[in-house]
Amino acid sequence: MHVQFWGAAQTVTGSMHMVHVNDKQLLLDCGLYQGRRKEAFERNRVFPIEAKDVDAMILSHAHIDHSGNIPTLCKNGFRNTIYATHATRDLAVHLLMDAAHIQEMDTKYTNKKRKKQGKNLFEPLYVQQDAVQAINRIREIDYHERFSPLPGVDCRFHEAGHMLGSAVSEIDLNENGKKVKLVFSGDIGRPEMPILRDPETVEGADYIIMEATYGNRLHEKTGDAKAMLKEIVNETFKKRGKLIIPAFSVGRTQQIVYWLDQLAEAGELEPIKVFVDSPLAVNATHVFRSHVECYDEEMIYHMMNEDDNDPLGFRNLHYIRKVEMSKALNNYDGPAVIISASGMCEAGRILHHLKNSIGNPKNTILFSGFQAFHTLGRRILDGHKNIRIFGEELIVHADIHKLESSSGHADQEELVDWAKATAAKSNIKGVALVHCEKDAAEALKEKLDAQNIGPVIIPERGQTWELT
Repeated sequence: MHVQFWGAAQTVTGSMHMVHVNDKQLLLDCGLYQGRRKEAFERNRVFPIEAKDVDAMILSHAHIDHSGNIPTLCKNGFRNTIYATHATRDLAVHLLMDAAHIQEMDTKYTNKKRKKQGKNLFEPLYVQQDAVQAINRIREIDYHERFSPLPGVDCRFHEAGHMLGSAVSEIDLNENGKKVKLVFSGDIGRPEMPILRDPETVEGADYIIMEATYGNRLHEKTGDAKAMLKEIVNETFKKRGKLIIPAFSVGRTQQIVYWLDQLAEAGELEPIKVFVDSPLAVNATHVFRSHVECYDEEMIYHMMNEDDNDPLGFRNLHYIRKVEMSKALNNYDGPAVIISASGMCEAGRILHHLKNSIGNPKNTILFSGFQAFHTLGRRILDGHKNIRIFGEELIVHADIHKLESSSGHADQEELVDWAKATAAKSNIKGVALVHCEKDAAEALKEKLDAQNIGPVIIPERGQTWELT
């Protein structure tokens, strides 16, 4: 029995871990690696595993860095079952189709220029038909329902509190009478965050594969995020500028809209137009509205007591699907808030909004989530004044801010609390820290060591971890 780490090992993206048990292979997540374009494309295209030999898969949640390379897995020969919660499956339908569409469109856009320059043309990583194959493989499972993806493997999903449908996976392994309980955290959310229920822990764990995205950081209180959002939106209104918010279409966009809705309901927001410019975000918001079982008590209260019974909608909010309307925003005269994807500024409509807005000092770019190394979002956030979008050199003159406490990931203290609560009900033999940069992992390891939780490893890509 062992685990081999193939993604999100000393990096934040591309989650992919393989459990070997009873001569079978159980894959945990299959996410897109995001970073330098050429490196990312090659790593996503060339699998380190034989897709046809994967016997089953568990998907912790629908975010692209956890789900986004499943179509490539299917394209390469995977023909077995993927297990996920109901909400994760519903979101994955839209996320995977959107990811395929973006790759097709971005490749077409890039190839138009490359053809004029006499350069070789690119092919998309996968297309929409590959995404359809992936979606057809997903089987929906209730939270806390027992299921058996493989002989000798029994599982249950617990609430992870990170995004709609996200799950902590409890995996009981039995190989020749030897029993081991492995817990895969997926991404761990924060207690008392809006919309979603709090993360749950698991009893009796032997080993934990645990995310550590913010293992070296402490977030501000969530109330501070709403106050900061109010301040920046109202200042944008006064400057008659545009507030551009790169945000993941699923989770972060709904969280920001939820806060804006509360501010608008309370009369604390200037009469500024707010545009959610993402077909995926529009679709995802419909999915959110159909999964009340994932809501926390506060969300249910607002849904029942607001005049419009809609915590994800208010008078000046406009959801945009059509390309023509998206393009029209570039020439929109007057203050506006534009929320668009992708959250790390690596693809999609946000690139066009940045290209047309980042050079104007009246405008503001507000980052609302983690920016991985080598992404465009990270370069802008780190203060680079010269950036390149669609091959064009641009100078950054817009104000740059970070809405830190809006993160859907637990911070160091919250991660330690989750690990302590799990360890209190378990006899931990080992913890592997994944989905993090190395400095974050080392900082969290030190904290877990101080609590006698471990031993803790920080696996490298390809490393094997024995489950004894």
